Amino acid sequence: MTSASAALPQQPGRTKAFLRLVMIEHSVFALPFAYIAALTAMYEWDANIHWGRLLLVTVAMVGLRTFAMAVNRIIDREIDARNPRTAHRELVTGAMSVKHAWTGALIALVVFLGAAALLNPLCLALAPVAVVPMVVYPYGKRFTNFPQAILGLAQAMGPIGGWLAITGEWSWDAVLLGLAVGIWIGGFDLIYACQDVETDRKVGVMSVPARFGIPAAIWGARACHAITTALFVWYAVATDAGVFFWLGLLIVAGAFLYEHTIVRPTDLTRLNRAFFSVNGFLGISLFVCALIDLLVRGLTV
Repeated sequence: MTSASAALPQQPGRTKAFLRLVMIEHSVFALPFAYIAALTAMYEWDANIHWGRLLLVTVAMVGLRTFAMAVNRIIDREIDARNPRTAHRELVTGAMSVKHAWTGALIALVVFLGAAALLNPLCLALAPVAVVPMVVYPYGKRFTNFPQAILGLAQAMGPIGGWLAITGEWSWDAVLLGLAVGIWIGGFDLIYACQDVETDRKVGVMSVPARFGIPAAIWGARACHAITTALFVWYAVATDAGVFFWLGLLIVAGAFLYEHTIVRPTDLTRLNRAFFSVNGFLGISLFVCALIDLLVRGLTV
C-alpha cells in the first residue's frame, strides 16, 4: 500500500453503507406500535403470543421501512447534495452507488412481500397499498406544502398491518392506533423540517416551515401531538385497556410536553434531542406499558 492510498479514507462495505443509508436503527420509531397492535390482536383472538407471526410482523415492518428509506434517499439524492446537513449521505459522497441502493431497496421489498404472503392472503393483497405512500412521499415535497401528511399516511400502515397480520380481518381499533402513530410522526417531522428552512427555500423544496414559517410548523406539531394523545386515549377506551396502558399514556403526554418545552420557534438548538431521544423513548415506553398491561390482563407468553 502506498502512502497516498493509505491517506485515503476507508469506504465502508456495501452492506454497512446501505444500513447507514436507510438508518436501520430508526426502526425503533415504528416497530413498537406494530407490536402493540399485533399483541392486542393476539390478546383478543386467543390470549396467546404467536411468536412466529410476531417474527413475520418484524420482518415485514423492517423490510418495508428499509425499502421506503432507500427509495427516499435515491429520489432525494440531488436535493441532499445541495443541503449542507445531508451532503454527507452515502449516495452523495459515493459510499453507495445508486445501482446498489436500488438493489438493496428491491431486496427489502421482496422480503416485505414474502413476509406478507406468509402471514395471510389479506396482508398480501393489501401490501401494494402500503407501498404506494412510501414511494409517493419523497416526491411530495416537490408538489405540496404538506409532505408530512403523506409521511403520516405511510406510517399509519404499521399498526394496521400489525393487526391484520394476526387476525386477517379489518379492525377500526387498529385504524385508531394507526392514525395516532401517523399524526405523531407527521407532527415531529414538522419540527425536524424546521432546521432546513433556508436551504429548502433556496432549492425549491416544499414544506410547512418553508412555506408558512417555523412558528407555524411548531404550532402545527403541537396540534398534531394533541390529536395523537386524544387518539391514543380513544384507542385505550376502544380496547378496554388496563391501568398500565393508561400509565403509558401519561408518560406519552409527559414526553410530548417535554418535547415542546425544549423546542420553540425561537430556539431549535435541542431539536435533535427532541427528534431522536424523546420520540424513541416515547415509542418504547408505550410499548413496554402496553405489553405489561396485556400480560397482567391474561396474555400468555
